[in-house]
Amino acid sequence: MGHLIIALDVENPQNAIEITKNAVGLVDYMKIGYPLILSSGLSVVSKISEMVPVIVDLKIADIPDVSFSIADKVMRHGATGFITHGFVGRDVLEKLRTIRGEMYVVAEMSHPGSLDFITPVSEKIAVMAKEVGADGLVAPATRPERIRRLKDVSNLKIISPGVGVQGGSPSEAIKYGADYIIVGRSVTSSSNPKEAILKLLNEIMI
Repeated sequence: MGHLIIALDVENPQNAIEITKNAVGLVDYMKIGYPLILSSGLSVVSKISEMVPVIVDLKIADIPDVSFSIADKVMRHGATGFITHGFVGRDVLEKLRTIRGEMYVVAEMSHPGSLDFITPVSEKIAVMAKEVGADGLVAPATRPERIRRLKDVSNLKIISPGVGVQGGSPSEAIKYGADYIIVGRSVTSSSNPKEAILKLLNEIMI
């Protein structure tokens, strides 16, 4: 499809379902995080998954057994994949890799604070993710040159947040090696989500 992931960073489940209906056939995944799950419960993962594949983004960051328990629960509700932090280390990633489904490892985040601690070790995280058999990395559209570098050292699929409100360019992210861009508020806050999605797809194709 369009190499596009919509981040459902909303709290109202009906709103999430309506946005998803507008995305069917246009996007590759919906990404569901804490706001929607905490307000709606894990059943919302099942409902959205019936329409579009879901990546659950809880940015898992705990000891191996607890991390496993978190990921296992979301995958049992129909998710296609999950996102975990990479800084927690190899033992956590190895434990999570035993779960069936797509595993994406946060190598670097899109906000300025990532530069304080995560970015200096992001390439080590990327290499470790490759070694444990991760399906992909999370790398920032706000710093597209980092997408290229992290892809070079890992040869993994890249999903890239920070497009739109945070300032990242969808076409630049793709140009620098992102396989999918992640967009939230530009779509979820739009009065016409389908139109917003089509506009993004047009930008990616330019």
